[in-house]
Amino acid sequence: MKMAAKVVDVHKDYVLKGGIVVRALRGVSIDFPEGDFVAIMGTSGSGKSTLLNLLGCLDRATKGEYILGGEDVSKLDDDALSEIRSRYLGFIFQSYNLIAQLTVVENIELPLYYQGDISREAKQRCIEMAQMVGLGDRLDHRPFQLSGGQQQRVAIARALVNNPHVILADEPTGNLDSATGEEIMQMLEALNAAGKTIIMVTHEHDIAARAHRTLRMRDGVLETHSPTGALT
Repeated sequence: MKMAAKVVDVHKDYVLKGGIVVRALRGVSIDFPEGDFVAIMGTSGSGKSTLLNLLGCLDRATKGEYILGGEDVSKLDDDALSEIRSRYLGFIFQSYNLIAQLTVVENIELPLYYQGDISREAKQRCIEMAQMVGLGDRLDHRPFQLSGGQQQRVAIARALVNNPHVILADEPTGNLDSATGEEIMQMLEALNAAGKTIIMVTHEHDIAARAHRTLRMRDGVLETHSPTGALT
């Protein structure tokens, strides 16, 4: 089976004031096949967010390999990592990370803008993405004019506009009520059914159970792995 992403013996150390070393990841190895839907769970400080940041090329491992789309990206410079993020990855954050001054369409357009794609076709694609997530009548609205669920839909459209291979979701339902969270999970499930690889951090057991499998992190190591989504 073709791998969308893979980490091999990954370590991540942070050096604090006074030379104190915090070992956030300690030898993590995981395969993420194409079309996978994985939930990562763990208490605060377990390493799950650090792992997601490494998978998103937002941080670098201290040691180990990260293979993304068949390429070892662990030694790439910042410019190369930025290019990888723009063409291979989509991000969905708990806090939405929308820019308050921009409209729905302009927020969705950001990944394309950073790629230098400001064509009329790109703009039309952003409008189509907004329509796909049910915001066709909110194109000129700004984030403060939207509900939490609508803001998360903008974030999902933004994550998809560059047609990424892998979607990284950090607590995508964490700020939403249960009904809106259900709508977002249905969207993620539909994206996965269409072939997208989804790697999701969550602290909610019922949300994790929607994934194909669940990983549990503890103290920087991979503690359990359940192919059914049930924790062991």
